[in-house]
Amino acid sequence: MRSSRTAWGPDCSALDPIRPDGADAAVADEALQRIKGYLGRHQDQRRIPLVVEDDGGETLIVPRGAVELLARALAHRAAGTGVSVVPSHAELTTQQAAEMLNVSRPFPVGLLEAGEIDSRSGRDGLVESTAALRAM
Repeated sequence: MRSSRTAWGPDCSALDPIRPDGADAAVADEALQRIKGYLGRHQDQRRIPLVVEDDGGETLIVPRGAVELLARALAHRAAGTGVSVVPSHAELTTQQAAEMLNVSRPFPVGLLEAGEIDSRSGRDGLVESTAALRAM
């Protein structure tokens, strides 16, 4: 039975990476090259039209930043690595911060104790994701 959990809704964890399978890397690389070419040719365009071919040619208009973020995700998928999207305001436990940074839990705890990053509630408290990334 297939799960009803989506990779984009409020029921997903931002830290759960979406991992590519074997065929994804080639498809991601092809899409990445097309997106990079388009963005390079349309450098001043702030809103990017995306055409959904199998839905009667419906055009979606998305912000340039969203397409640039998609290109970053595709670059990782083309390299065969998983991708996670973590909102900049997300609050993480020290364990989640360690997993995001690919370090052991004592590392973010040490940053908290040294005052290099702030926590809402002490040593084992919540850390803002941007603070954890800046500390690296």
